[in-house]
Amino acid sequence: MSDDELSRRSLLDLFREEAQAQTRTLSAGLLALESAPEHAATLEDCMRATHSLKGAARIVGLPEAVEVASAMEDCFVAAQRGELRIDAARIDALLVGIDMLIAAGDASAPPLAHEAVQAFVARLTGLASTPNEAHEADAFAALSASLRLPEPEPAPELEPEPEPAAVEPIVPTQPQQPRPADAERMLRVRAGTLDRLLGLAGESLVESRRMRPFADGLLRVRRAQGDVLAALGQFHERHVDALDADARIALAGIREALVGLDRQLSERFDDLDRIDRRGTQLAQRLYDEALQCRMRPFGDTAHAYPRIVRDLARSLGKRVRFAIVGEWTQVDRDILEMLDAPLGHLLRNALDHGIEDTETRRRAGKSEEASLTLEARHSAGKLLITVADDGAGVDLDALRASIVARGLAQAEAAAAMSDAELFDFLLLPGFSMRDTVTDVSGRGVGLDAVQNFAKAVRGTVRIESTAGQGTRFVLQLPLTLSVVRSLIVEVAGEAYAFPLAHVRRALSVPRHAIEMLEGQQHIPFEGRPVGLVTARQLLGALAEPNATGDLNVVLVGGETGLYGVAVDRFAGERTLAVQPLDARLGKVRNVMAAALLEDGAVALIVDVEDIVASVGRLVRDGQLAGVARGGHDAVRARKRILVVEDSLTVRELERKLLEKRGYEVTVAVDGMDGWNTLRNARFDLVITDVDMPRMDGIELVTMIKGDAQHRNVPVMIVSYKDREDDRRRGLDAGADYYLTKGSFHDEALLDAVNDLIGEATG
Repeated sequence: MSDDELSRRSLLDLFREEAQAQTRTLSAGLLALESAPEHAATLEDCMRATHSLKGAARIVGLPEAVEVASAMEDCFVAAQRGELRIDAARIDALLVGIDMLIAAGDASAPPLAHEAVQAFVARLTGLASTPNEAHEADAFAALSASLRLPEPEPAPELEPEPEPAAVEPIVPTQPQQPRPADAERMLRVRAGTLDRLLGLAGESLVESRRMRPFADGLLRVRRAQGDVLAALGQFHERHVDALDADARIALAGIREALVGLDRQLSERFDDLDRIDRRGTQLAQRLYDEALQCRMRPFGDTAHAYPRIVRDLARSLGKRVRFAIVGEWTQVDRDILEMLDAPLGHLLRNALDHGIEDTETRRRAGKSEEASLTLEARHSAGKLLITVADDGAGVDLDALRASIVARGLAQAEAAAAMSDAELFDFLLLPGFSMRDTVTDVSGRGVGLDAVQNFAKAVRGTVRIESTAGQGTRFVLQLPLTLSVVRSLIVEVAGEAYAFPLAHVRRALSVPRHAIEMLEGQQHIPFEGRPVGLVTARQLLGALAEPNATGDLNVVLVGGETGLYGVAVDRFAGERTLAVQPLDARLGKVRNVMAAALLEDGAVALIVDVEDIVASVGRLVRDGQLAGVARGGHDAVRARKRILVVEDSLTVRELERKLLEKRGYEVTVAVDGMDGWNTLRNARFDLVITDVDMPRMDGIELVTMIKGDAQHRNVPVMIVSYKDREDDRRRGLDAGADYYLTKGSFHDEALLDAVNDLIGEATG
């Protein structure tokens, strides 16, 4: 690329940045002029913006953009002089001019066609009365269509981002007024740089807190010296008469030296205490400021919505008064970047489904102009985004009928559902109240995308509606993805963090309260049984030792999938700054991210949704391990068998046979799955097939017998291969027993197991 081309590309980049800023002013001004077309200050702002764009386009060398901006400037000047009125039709044309100016600065877009520019100028000046009027109108219509804003796409999936040290962040709410004209200068910084800065700030905060234990140790030394000084004083009082003059003088000198040392130690301790407090405060401020760098005002993404709402409302023949509340509410940049699509869907849903046309509103005694509000605010440590309209509300009878017609519920069940339960169906994939698809709705993807977005950022969606009065969609989101309030637990000596947003309850349960239902352990909670699982199994730790005392349980999941996760110990709540895992690790099962605790230890942040999915898989595959219930169970623990078999039929047959005999059985679907399961728990016997994907039975036996920790675990091969050389291969690999499926029957398997490990509770 030549120097001239590089220079032009650079100028185009500058023009594009200026066009984005100036057209934002123009868009806001035009929407304001629609309700107050003669407002002098607004006309002046719009005229100056077009004048600036005209000059910038001339410098860059964009003659078509110069002509468009000049025509728009002339229009505003004429309106200032009272020669014309900025009506709705003229605003439509001016908005198209804004799109043309934005397109002119896009180096990847085709240049503006001269014919389209002439059609725009003719339309704007009202001179389209020439013989070419129809041709120019067609060109203008085509141009408008080509520049129309695209529909929002479904929100993309987000890899949840993590967080560093246990700190409550300070996220001030900005006043909801425009900032002064001399606001802080804006700089562009790479997202990765900010993430590293936040990580370093978190580490500095952790390091600053290491001074406190040192200061506490120094205080103990000071107290010990005080004790020595007191003991010396007691010795002096008791034995002073028995000492000669030289000894008394020496003793007095020692006491004086100790007093001086105590004074110096006290002064040094005071200095250290000041340094500790000052260092911690500075580290906290540094962390808070680094965190604040990730925050942006809600208005950064909301500025385009007035234009979208106006255009869509006009296309639907509806009159809508749109208001944005909380433009300066601070939002995490990652959340802000993802908000555009779901909010676009909610606004379109309100305009098409919620708000009635003017005639219907008039008959209902409502104002012909509907109200639509988009609000962002902080509440109780959460970000609340609300889209509210004063339309017809959700027709519950129609919603019930649609649910039944789609086969999602029986009529009796739908009739018994609460309003909140019915509203949840609106968020299902492919669900729509419309029977036909239009350009605006009917595809059933909008609210589903909103729900997916909320889940991706660890938030929720709530729908509120009153018939005839309107509907509210409330997104409850975390203030930031950089920090998360968590419950810290200990599992096998390691610290793990459960995000509080996904924790239903943390409770202590007596071990004798554990019940067996359908082969799975349950605990009682609010009058109903809740499935119990062990964190050690889910997180790949060693099996739980036989324990006594109450069980510490974290309840996670929703009403339809609520589980109790047994942990070793609760360690309190912390606000953690998330640290992403190294990308080379890929997705770590059941773990979302990491964080540093106050003492510098690393805690893994649990992916609760992954945990719930893992529990479901373990239940389906019959691999769920139990929790030691103490008492009789602790004395006579059942022997555990691992069945490794890729055939579902054979696997389930073997599992049922062994469980009926009293053994505790865990299953694996292939050799690799069996090896991973064996390493994370204790088993008395392994039963394996030979032909399996990923790792066959011979390889598995070889791995087991070659491992120092597991070589003493008996292994039985159960295979269709009954040839002598196949049997020899298995036994040579280290198998303790070889049973062929050709001669397989219930008692043969059970007798072989009994020969190897004895009775289930021997």
